[in-house]
Order: sequence, then structure tokens, then C-alpha cells
Amino acid sequence: MIKRRRFLNVATSSLGGFSMAYLLGSCSQQSQKNVANSSSSLAIKTKVLRMGYQSAGDLVRNRQVLEKRLDPLGIKVEWLQFAQGPQLMEGMAARRVDIGSVGETPPIFAQVAGSDIVYVVGTQRNAGTGRSSVIAVPPESPLTKFEEIKGQEVYFQKGSASHYFMLRALQSIGLTIKDIKIKSMATIEARAAFLEGKIPVWMTGDPHYAIAEKMNRIRVLRDSVGLDSPGGYYIADRKFAQENPGVLKILIEELHALDKWAEVNRDEVKKLMITQQKLDEDVAERVMSRRTFAGRRGLSPALIAEQQRVADLFFKEGVIPKKINISDALLPSDLYAAITPPEIMV
Repeated sequence: MIKRRRFLNVATSSLGGFSMAYLLGSCSQQSQKNVANSSSSLAIKTKVLRMGYQSAGDLVRNRQVLEKRLDPLGIKVEWLQFAQGPQLMEGMAARRVDIGSVGETPPIFAQVAGSDIVYVVGTQRNAGTGRSSVIAVPPESPLTKFEEIKGQEVYFQKGSASHYFMLRALQSIGLTIKDIKIKSMATIEARAAFLEGKIPVWMTGDPHYAIAEKMNRIRVLRDSVGLDSPGGYYIADRKFAQENPGVLKILIEELHALDKWAEVNRDEVKKLMITQQKLDEDVAERVMSRRTFAGRRGLSPALIAEQQRVADLFFKEGVIPKKINISDALLPSDLYAAITPPEIMV
């Protein structure tokens, strides 16, 4: 993890001159830097891929699927851990991370702060998505329902996916974000205090939720099911993405395949949680009971519109100081078509 710092203001570079002629090479020009698993090859310049992941863990890291694809190309994968999405975005702004996985909210805050990022691929959602993210109180709390939250101190990481979750949950009962007292704290930092009954309202997710459940120290007021989040994303530093579209293609292909594998090998995923994340077996069981593997979603016009809706809501509610355009954090559409499997471009 890195210490929190202000996002660096970096100039937004144009992709106008980034043509497919630069990206697509002929078979005769292929080298160790080129990806040749399709009819065309995409440029790869890097020798190191710095992947950011959050403290809750990352199945991509645990399964080492990127290493299996990139090692033969002479590319080393380095993993950097961060408390949550906002910290990961700060690491990317500081040019310590090339690609990372975050919720729908962190890239919006990063874009507001001037970070030069691009969306790589999104996440599908289904009817069960959101059961692992909750707004909760200690068992002894006088609060009995979510509608009683007005005026309460609520602990969550500002700029994280919890921020959008809370905003939409409050909207559903006719309140605004100004009707609560936000105390910004990373989930992993807040857990111990919550378990001791020192935090009145906590927004959390698995595995922290499952750990608190095991200890009988949590009572859920509501989860995030049905609150119309577009889902999470893999985000990249723009310069890295421009120079390494072949790496992006490999990443998306491996994510797509990993989701399919995980859905039919849920016991294997649970074992990885136990061995790699050091979770107790019963905690891992609880996590898996709520976890979905709905698959990836390409940066289609429909998904871009959904993410724009989130950004517009943050601006409308006064959470961010200026209106932003998600299109400013995108790669050219023809590049997305080149790196994204057609079946997930929905």
C-alpha cells in the first residue's frame, strides 16, 4: 500500500493520432513483443506489467493467469496491493501502477482530479450481484432499519464504490448524502473498531463482512442489490495502454476465460481464498455463497452511457466539483473492437 496523497495533475493526451496502422502489424514483423493469437498482432513495448489489486484479494493474481501468458513474451508481472480503489487510483496517478481493478466510483474521482486514465473492460452484473456489499450496524445498535440512518455517522472510504452505494441507497428512501455524517476510512482499517462496537454504521463487503458474521458482530440494514451500478472496471494508465494494446488484449482474454472457469470450479476458488488470502474455511464458504462470476463486459456505448449516468449523479448531488465526460477516459472504439471478444461487447 502507498500513503495517501493528492492525485497528480497530468495533462490529458490525445489519441487522435493513434491509428490502427500503428497497432496492427504484419505476420512478417512479429517478434517476442507481439501477440499473435489472432489474425492481427497488437503492439507490446513493456517488459514489466505492474498490476494493482485491493486488500480483499484478486483471483487473477491467485491463479497467475497473466504470468502464464506473459512470461513467454519476456514480460514480468509485478503485483502491488492497495487498501481500496481510491488508493489504487492514486498509485496509478503517481505512475506506480499500469493496470488495476476498481469499482465504478474510483475512476470518476480520479478523472475529476486530472489523472490520465482509460477504461479497459467492465464487469457484467446479474440478479445476485450486490449481496456481498452491505450497510451494517453492531448487533446492539438501536437502529433497526435503514430508514433510521438519517443523522448517523457512517464509515466508508470516500471515492470508493461504497460512495455510490450509499448515495443510491439514500435516494431510495428520499434522503441525500448530506443527510448523514461521512467518516472516511478504508474498510480494512475500520473493521477492528466496528467489531468492538466503536463504529455506529459501517459500509463493508466480503471478506470483512463474512469475518464479522462469523464473530456474530454484524447486523445488516441493507445490501446493494438492485441499486443499478454499472459494475467494476479494469483501468489503465493512458500512456501504458497506448503503448501496449497487446497486453490489454491478453488481460481481457484471460479475465473472460477466468470468469468461466470460476463459475464451474467454485470449490477451487474457495480453496484459493483459504490458501492465498488466509481465510478460514467457514469464512471462505460464506464469501463464496454470495460471490457471482457474471463475466466481463466490453466498453460498449451502453456501458459508457451507464458510467456517465453515475458521474452525472455525483455532480448533481454535489459530491464532485465539476462535470466530467467518461468519453475523455476512453480509447478509440476501433481499438476496443480489436482487444475485446465480440460476445462481451454488450
